[in-house]
Amino acid sequence: MSRRRLTLTMAAVLTLALGGAGALLPVPYVALSPGPTENTLGDVKGKPVISISGRQTYPTAGKLSLVTVAYQGGPDAHIDLLTALRGWINPTVAVVPEETIFPKTVSVKEVEEQNTQEMSSSQQDATAAALNELKVPINVIVYVASTLKGRPADGRLRQNDEITAVDGAPISSVEDVKAAVLKHKPGEEAVFSLLRGGKPMTVRVGTVAGPDGPIVGVNMNSRYKFPFKVDVNVGDVGGPSAGLMFSLGIYDKLTPGPLTGGKSIAGTGTITPDGKVGPIGGIQQKMVGARDAGATVFLTPADNCDEALPAVPDGLRLVKVGTMHEAIQAIDALRTGAGSVPGCAAR
Repeated sequence: MSRRRLTLTMAAVLTLALGGAGALLPVPYVALSPGPTENTLGDVKGKPVISISGRQTYPTAGKLSLVTVAYQGGPDAHIDLLTALRGWINPTVAVVPEETIFPKTVSVKEVEEQNTQEMSSSQQDATAAALNELKVPINVIVYVASTLKGRPADGRLRQNDEITAVDGAPISSVEDVKAAVLKHKPGEEAVFSLLRGGKPMTVRVGTVAGPDGPIVGVNMNSRYKFPFKVDVNVGDVGGPSAGLMFSLGIYDKLTPGPLTGGKSIAGTGTITPDGKVGPIGGIQQKMVGARDAGATVFLTPADNCDEALPAVPDGLRLVKVGTMHEAIQAIDALRTGAGSVPGCAAR
């Protein structure tokens, strides 16, 4: 072999070797792909996704499926360049910068804990939304999450104190407490009626000037006290985007007759206690997962329609929803053939 040919051969081998090694180098991206679907009317590992006790329930049929996004990569398990390239050319996969999913300011564990908390909160909000739709009274418990160091509430109010009234006026929301405190002038005291460890007590808390008026320096949160028990079991799924489908599953079990009429319906969207549906991420991957699982109808948050339309899989009908009530009306129309079904439309 001539020196020239030997040189060219060695160069080609080195190029291939370096290219192969480069393809295996970790890159700061995350690959998002269609994840599993779960029928909220069905079971997960032999246990109902939604179980209700203390209230009459009714048989269901068909599917009301939540959809998920699976991810590959992250700070603790980087994907390599070859995996990223494969994702970029696969229309069902989205390759996004790692910081999109895992901000540098928080750890992987913190992200996972946040997703778990958001899932738990979405289940509570979904139960509240379903019961509000059914006009079933629910109680809201406002409690102390924390106090601000150096502010009047510090040392006066304690974590998990339940606030039942302020200045003698019953409260049913965090906003009620804020409004009651705002009626004071800085320096005046607000009278808090509490349940501390189940025992009633009254605590006087001073006020100081804040950015928008008087404050006591307390962070509050709320939880619900439902008239019967609703348990949700979805296994290893996190985040708030299944809220709409949880609320519909609960509603279906609490009302006579199958809501879907036997259809396979999937969907996504966050939910508020008053039934507003919010946008989510990964809509394109979730549509593919829904269609792969046999769904023919996909309930789409109104604010996701523009993103969803260009990538809708064949055989999947998009139904635009802005509230839980609109979703129920659309499903009723699909089942009965009467009434309009709002779809996502190009602007």
